[in-house]
Amino acid sequence: MHPDVAKLVDAGRIPKPIGERLSHLAPGNFCIHKSFGTGKIIAWDLPGKKVTIDFEKSAGQTMELQFAFQKTEWIPLTDFRAKKIEQLEELRALSKSDPIALIVHLLESHGGNMTGDALEKEISGAVIPEPLFKKWWDTTKKALRESRLASVPQKRSAPIILRTGDRTPAEALVADFEAVRDIKGMIRALEAIAADIGAFEHDSQSLKRLLCDIDEGAKKAARVQLGQALQLVAARDEVIGSSKTLELDPGAVRLSDLLLSTEPLKLAEESSKLPSGRQRAVYEAFPDAFADEWVEKIVRVFDHVGARGVTEIARILLERGELPKLVSHLRSSIARRALGADALIWVCRERKFAASDVFSADVGATILNLLENDHLSDGPRKTSRLQTLLGDDKHLLTDLVGIMDVNEARNFARRLLDCPVFGDLEKKSLMARIIKVRPETGELVSGAHSKRRDESLIVSWESLERKKTELDDLVRVRIPQNTKDISIARSYGDLRENFEYKSAKDLQKYLMHRKSELERDITRARGSDFKDANASKVNIGTIVTLMDASGIPVEMTVLGAWDSQPDQKMVSYLSEVGKSLVGRQCGDTIQIRHETTEALESLTIQSIRPFNP
Repeated sequence: MHPDVAKLVDAGRIPKPIGERLSHLAPGNFCIHKSFGTGKIIAWDLPGKKVTIDFEKSAGQTMELQFAFQKTEWIPLTDFRAKKIEQLEELRALSKSDPIALIVHLLESHGGNMTGDALEKEISGAVIPEPLFKKWWDTTKKALRESRLASVPQKRSAPIILRTGDRTPAEALVADFEAVRDIKGMIRALEAIAADIGAFEHDSQSLKRLLCDIDEGAKKAARVQLGQALQLVAARDEVIGSSKTLELDPGAVRLSDLLLSTEPLKLAEESSKLPSGRQRAVYEAFPDAFADEWVEKIVRVFDHVGARGVTEIARILLERGELPKLVSHLRSSIARRALGADALIWVCRERKFAASDVFSADVGATILNLLENDHLSDGPRKTSRLQTLLGDDKHLLTDLVGIMDVNEARNFARRLLDCPVFGDLEKKSLMARIIKVRPETGELVSGAHSKRRDESLIVSWESLERKKTELDDLVRVRIPQNTKDISIARSYGDLRENFEYKSAKDLQKYLMHRKSELERDITRARGSDFKDANASKVNIGTIVTLMDASGIPVEMTVLGAWDSQPDQKMVSYLSEVGKSLVGRQCGDTIQIRHETTEALESLTIQSIRPFNP
């Protein structure tokens, strides 16, 4: 205890535990602050309750003693972070003479483990010049694995764990596995074992006793955490595949067993969350699980597995000569306008290769249909990547329009111009590409058609109020809070590795885009209560009774741009169904896609009456 503090304790002015902690803030000691990093205490003023600290990111920082007491953590003089301030040249010399010793010292100072990202942040720039760090770390990482002094995972975000005690590396890895109680921990421990499988070359028995624990964990997880169960079994299979002596027990749980016990959509949802390598292992188990029906089963989940899953499934089908069945499925889904955004992106990117037989004029209609429906829905955007692809791929639209006939090209261009998803500048850019291939579409944006179209939106007063409320919340609450979050995150330092800062900046982009979108939509909106609508034909604010081929009547209400409620048979006049209805009269027959099967149905208009809210 520092002598000045000991006097206060002896006088009974502060308790002994407080005195011991206060002594850590004595001049010459070192501490850690979350925002300012490592610091050396250079002076204190006990009567004035002040302390001055030279931090890495803020030299000469004077703080209230109570604040420093609460917000800093003491570290010993031997800590790696303290040596970075006092003995930096010694650390630099050690990085050249014995890099493994440097890493061991760093890990010991961080409780025996830290991620690769955190390690780079601690060393790069200060101890190792930033341009040289990657080469130095690649060499050191290889030597560290060979030394068996620490487990070094492949992922930068996974922890590097220092091995201590008299246990062999194999025993330490097994002990790490046995110490965890949750599925995620078991997966991480298995990944560490797979990364260091050489440690078990003469100790395979240690691994064999783990297989029963893995099997039991997978069975329990399958009931409530299917994705984790799939990861665990796939990680186990990687370990067995890397070992020369391990064999899987005939009664052990396999990926094929988990597939058989799961609904297709649930399987698609859970597998889409896995890394690409694990997803591939899951999809490769389909033949074992479903035998002759495996292609039919895997094609059913193709539309729901996300971008990585779509790529992996297509690759597996191509490798096994089953691509024609996928092509047939895609062709049918595109004709029904039922293909998802990720699958459409794959078709567009593979249009000259695996998807060349699918890429047709219908792909363009499906893209616009999906973008429009997503824009009109109130939920989060699901088609942003698809919209971005249209702009970024300079040849996509030209390739698409190039295979259309004249009428198809004109209809596609007209729909694109009417699509509410794109801004004016974006429409001009996309239309320029179309006109370059199909000059006859230029008349849509020039000559007699150059008059400004009425871009107003007819909306209900209720939906307009919802939009205004959302904009008000953005401007008064969410954007100011985001600005504060960015400022706080910036104070944490090193913006390249600052997750909080990156997340806050990503949210800022979304909020500002949403603000612009809402302002544009509200400016164009014309509120209406839909009273006294003209019912001589289908108009906005009318209820339409239709009859299907079996004689069953169906009622649909055509309302404003933001009033779609499919479960109540209310449709926006801008939706595909709304566009098919508006302007039609009693006796007309129209084709509408079934909400479940997406198949086209022929319906005849029986009556039209005004909507009375």
